[in-house]
Amino acid sequence: MQHTLTTERAWVRYALTTLALLFLLVFLLVPLVSVFWEALAKGWDLYADALVEYEAWQAIKLTLIAAAIAVPLNLVFGVAAAWAIARFEFRGKSLLTTLIDLPFSVSPVVAGLMYILLFGSHGWLGGWLSEHNIQIIFAIPGIVLATVFVTFPFVARELIPLMQAQGQDEEQAAIVLGASGFAAFWHVTLPNIKWGLLYGVILTNARAMGEFGAVSVVSGHIRGETNTIPLHVEILYNEYNFVGAFACASILALLALVTLAVKTLVEWRMERQHEASLVRTQQAREALV
Repeated sequence: MQHTLTTERAWVRYALTTLALLFLLVFLLVPLVSVFWEALAKGWDLYADALVEYEAWQAIKLTLIAAAIAVPLNLVFGVAAAWAIARFEFRGKSLLTTLIDLPFSVSPVVAGLMYILLFGSHGWLGGWLSEHNIQIIFAIPGIVLATVFVTFPFVARELIPLMQAQGQDEEQAAIVLGASGFAAFWHVTLPNIKWGLLYGVILTNARAMGEFGAVSVVSGHIRGETNTIPLHVEILYNEYNFVGAFACASILALLALVTLAVKTLVEWRMERQHEASLVRTQQAREALV
């Protein structure tokens, strides 16, 4: 016997589906297509010239550098934080969980101002940094710090519920069989969370390359030195260099499309892994009994 999931009439379902598709078309697909349309409006030659231009290339390189530093740091922090929160009870656990969510509740612009207050020339540590000829604000270190701050929750927030849902049965079984804590983590825990970890890394990398607010505050907008791709797009657009602006914006759009494709693949693999994990957990419990 076949059952329907809802009791609404067919025209209601069709109307809602059409409304959702129209929303996606108007607010997502059309703007995305317009980026590539404007970038290629005057031909491939000008498009390519806009991307290989010195300041554009420096912006791309700086964006890659910031992401290459921020993503591994957040990966290590995310795994360590998720392991501590999901596996142990300790004083300050709720505080650590709250602090992980801090970048979600603080405006990126405010985060950038915090770094200026701390490391700026008139900030708390500004005098000491000047004496030792160390420049953080309006330089690459400040951009990296701002990028790390706005992206560090993603890996941890992806792994914490995953590790809590998986439980500790397989790890305890490995330890009972003689494995060390590190061996249990490397051979049992890590394979179980690898797709969730990859998912968090994808989100972290996408946010790192597309961050504007915090980086804009600490960068100083020095062309060819401290401008990332989003900042370079803003400058070109304000100068009415639309081909250059949309050409660089197309790089971010391509990144978004690739991220979406990889994200979809990882979500599918995570669902399969979760189903397999439930089966293994049930088998481990039966073996312990």
